[in-house]
Amino acid sequence: MPNAQQPPQHQPGQPGREQAMQPPPEYLRSDYRACGKLTGRVALITGGDSGIGRAVALAFALEGADLAIAYLNEHDDAQETQRRVREAGRQCVLLPGDLADEAHCRDIVARTVTTFGRLDVLVNNAGEQHERADLTEIDAAQLERTFRTNVFAMFHVTAAALPHLKPGAAVVNSASVTAYVGHPTLMDYAASKGAIVAFTRSLAVNLAGRGIRVNAVAPGPIWTPLIPATFSAEHVAKFGASKPLGRAGQPSEVAPCFVFLACADASYMTGQVLHPNGGEIVNG
Repeated sequence: MPNAQQPPQHQPGQPGREQAMQPPPEYLRSDYRACGKLTGRVALITGGDSGIGRAVALAFALEGADLAIAYLNEHDDAQETQRRVREAGRQCVLLPGDLADEAHCRDIVARTVTTFGRLDVLVNNAGEQHERADLTEIDAAQLERTFRTNVFAMFHVTAAALPHLKPGAAVVNSASVTAYVGHPTLMDYAASKGAIVAFTRSLAVNLAGRGIRVNAVAPGPIWTPLIPATFSAEHVAKFGASKPLGRAGQPSEVAPCFVFLACADASYMTGQVLHPNGGEIVNG
């Protein structure tokens, strides 16, 4: 297992870049054993270039899925994800662009279906966060930007995907532990993640009769490019150390939750949230 603390480091802007992280995140556990849980399926993963999204992409590929990866502009990271998916024997198309744009949300779904002829699993994972010490520092532009990326995009992509999702399809959304316990300097981000939990529960009820399951994963502190791109070097050096397990988690430790919720193993689960968070009890 990784050490409890990472070296101090900071990246000047979002989205963060995986190549600049030391040590790099772990995207696939060496003891992961795939068994074809997603054979023949097609998945669209937003924010799939790095971090949790890349780990999900690699696990899905090993389980037999072909992939469409939507991301902003982290082309080097996305191409590395694509290379590793292809190395696993699966197809992978890259879809760069800003998910804050509703038209682009529709376009990535259309291009996925055009490329593969179907869509079976939607992973709404893209997100951004901006640290502010005081509520008065969160201006209207930041608030809108956070919600457009984290929440509006999820609505738009899912709405575009629905006509293509058949009974047995799955939607898996990325929430956060901050939706349950809050965060003193990520107030707009935590609010957006709370909205995602409510959206997940409501959409699950709405789509249950169509045989489409909707669930979410609410990670705790996970070592992804978003962390050094958000926090100071001093904060990064202590990131995750206060949790019961005493360390930050790795993307590889979160991806199996997405595999489970996307596959038939979770056939009796909808409207639920899984919590890979290092031992923080949230009762949610």
